[in-house]
Amino acid sequence: MNTTVELSKDGYLLSTDKQKLDTSLIHQYLSNETYWAPGVPLDVVQRSIDNSVCFGIYHNGIQVGFARVVTDKATFAYLADVFVLPAHRGKGLSKWMVSFIHDHPELQGLRRWLLGTRDAHGLYRQFGWTDIPAELAQRFMQIHNPDVYRKG
Repeated sequence: MNTTVELSKDGYLLSTDKQKLDTSLIHQYLSNETYWAPGVPLDVVQRSIDNSVCFGIYHNGIQVGFARVVTDKATFAYLADVFVLPAHRGKGLSKWMVSFIHDHPELQGLRRWLLGTRDAHGLYRQFGWTDIPAELAQRFMQIHNPDVYRKG
């Protein structure tokens, strides 16, 4: 389907148009400013964008926020790489983006959503996200390679 959806509010534009994304800005932020993707290479960021449903927030044509959803668009979605640049925080943009993501037409009727966060639980709880109960968490497994970007 890949339908572009856009919404404007208070001088900001929220869009799913990948042509608008500033890949350099996204890479710089993820690589240098996040705890979850330090050192991520530009080509990895580009592949992640190419293979996800992406959301950009723009102010005066400049990108100031980003999120992406890894999904099969039928049963499962993983919300990742959510950020708003510091100069634009405190304006409700993260809430606006999460709401927009939840309402996206390609992401309706999914059985399960997941995300990982160290410090934004309060944001996501406002939208119905909950901690994974211990008995359910025991069912999930992972392969985790935190140094993958340092190994080249």
